[in-house]
Amino acid sequence: MGVVRASARLAVIVVVAAVVLAAMTFPFVGGVGLLAAQISASENGLTPELQAGDAPAVTTVTDSTGKPIAYLYDQFRVPVPSAEIAPAMKASIIAIEDRRFFEHGGVDPVGTARALVNDANGGATQGGSTLTQQYVKNYELYVAATTDAERQDAVAPSLARKLREAELAVQLDHQLSKDEILARYLNLVYFGHGAYGVDAAAQAYFGTTSAALTVPQAALLAGMVQSPTAFDPVQHPDAAKTRRDVVIEQLRLQGAISAADAAASTAAPLGVVARPAVPGQGCTAAGAAGYFCAYVQQYLDQAGLTSQQLRGGGYTIRTTLDPNAMAAAKAAVDAHVPPSAPHVADVLAFVTPGADAHNVTALAANRTYGNAPGQSSYGLPFVPENLGAGSVYKIFTAATALQEGVAGIDTVIDVPPSGYLSPIYKDASGHPFPVRNAEEGLAPQLTLTDALAQSPNTAFVKLEESTGVAPVVDMAQRLGMTSLGDPVSNAPGAPSIADRVRAEAQASFTLGVSPTSDLELANVGATLASHGVWCPPTPITSVTDRTGALVPITQPACTQAVDPGLADTLLNGLSHDVAPGGTAAAAAAAAGWNRPIASKTGTTQTSQSGAFVGATPQLAGAAILFDDSASPRPICYGSPPYSCGTGTLFGGETPAQTFFQAATKVLGNAPILPLPPVDPRYQAVRH
Repeated sequence: MGVVRASARLAVIVVVAAVVLAAMTFPFVGGVGLLAAQISASENGLTPELQAGDAPAVTTVTDSTGKPIAYLYDQFRVPVPSAEIAPAMKASIIAIEDRRFFEHGGVDPVGTARALVNDANGGATQGGSTLTQQYVKNYELYVAATTDAERQDAVAPSLARKLREAELAVQLDHQLSKDEILARYLNLVYFGHGAYGVDAAAQAYFGTTSAALTVPQAALLAGMVQSPTAFDPVQHPDAAKTRRDVVIEQLRLQGAISAADAAASTAAPLGVVARPAVPGQGCTAAGAAGYFCAYVQQYLDQAGLTSQQLRGGGYTIRTTLDPNAMAAAKAAVDAHVPPSAPHVADVLAFVTPGADAHNVTALAANRTYGNAPGQSSYGLPFVPENLGAGSVYKIFTAATALQEGVAGIDTVIDVPPSGYLSPIYKDASGHPFPVRNAEEGLAPQLTLTDALAQSPNTAFVKLEESTGVAPVVDMAQRLGMTSLGDPVSNAPGAPSIADRVRAEAQASFTLGVSPTSDLELANVGATLASHGVWCPPTPITSVTDRTGALVPITQPACTQAVDPGLADTLLNGLSHDVAPGGTAAAAAAAAGWNRPIASKTGTTQTSQSGAFVGATPQLAGAAILFDDSASPRPICYGSPPYSCGTGTLFGGETPAQTFFQAATKVLGNAPILPLPPVDPRYQAVRH
């Protein structure tokens, strides 16, 4: 390294000597004393980052088939190895920017002195900088600089900066091959229209790759680096062609192409696309997959890979998104509630059951993901909505009753009449508050299976008297409602939602009044369909870095949330919801549903929201319809549902219809599998 440093200093001294000569002949700012200070200031060596040469690169998010669904970046750059850059591109940039590139040692003293003399004498500005020096400057501008002030310093016309560039360029020339320097430069430089690096430029202007660039295409791009604005082929086609033809002529003069090739290239049209552009940035450009993309970012951020890292890291993120499931889910939510429908959000999530992973295959909302009026960038299908999911939460009370031996799935339980005053169901003052059913005339007793299908509120509050509230909350969290562990507010020391429900013994928990994530609800179905194994709902198959190496992603391990026999029994017990008399029977029949399914509907008291969760051995999902406005109102069922004074919506209507329309298409010709049988241990009371 000492030899390298000495060579670098020698080269810089040569440059400085040329500058001093110019200063003596053509006086301009500064003097020998100032130069000495600037020489001293230039003694900073190469940073590890500049030596490595990594530039910000776009992260590509793909679906399960490998098709891109989103690009995350601050600078759209797709670095490629030297072998994937067309020889015509390399020759063009050398011809117009640094014809002595293969002869000098990183700095061209003669060219630099000539440029400085011309500049000082008031002549036309000449670059004088080699490609290696330009690479250093562009690296400082596009990579090292993080503030506007630093970016201004990176291009400031100061002698100190020029000296530092020169020294670093010589050091790089000693450490890297010419081919590596050239590839780094072409991967770094800006070509306009959002395209950083030659491969991005090839895509943006010609719809091709850097490897396939022709001579006229390469010459156009090479000519643009001097000023992407002045030589923009769309805004200034004549200037761009003139500049391109200058590059072509230089190629001919330097023997890179024949006279015939030069003539043909000069005669060729510019050939750029009508509207050069790079792919849109972020999840707002992901179309129907916008919410899924947002969940991917949230998931990776929690796993330790931040959004900032993603936007420059050049990762490839292969997700679990099934394009067919996504298309079916989006079509279903939009069909039942148009994206422009005021106040009413319709969301749907699909998760595949499994003992090793619960893969998220689709997340959809009728709202378009974005920041424009009428759109939403809130995580509607996965962030908890505050209105609740209604009677779906009776699943957790039933599971707790099975676990504690309070009831078996065939146990006949009491169904008190509407208006029942339970000793644990109280108002804010602590007085018993009447529990009401959505329907009158229910049988005074039902099996737990039939109670799940007909969903009387009084029966489950009565059951909760035996199980206690806290165990039901515990069960909900274990089966998948993990956001119940979130704090109730942002106040320091605020308790979690679950802790508050436990502390206050809120018997209304079984009626589904707590904030609910649609994705978590779908994952509850996946947990039951996985014989009681809970896994985090994951959207990721793999993450690889720019070298292709796998990046480990930390996530919670799968756990046996409940006994397999309990999960199987409850899954079987939830199968009557689509049978005649069940709350989802009409929606299932209308969709032509012909598979065994465990399901449950739910509606909040004022119909501000309604929910449906369903699970088969191959697919679990949940749909929630809710008022997503700042001041929620009741929702009336209709085509489409709408805000109204007194709500009429039920979970067995639009939410169930949304689910069945999509799930029918997702499962398609997949085998029809039975639900697991009831485990005799959970069939009757075990006391």
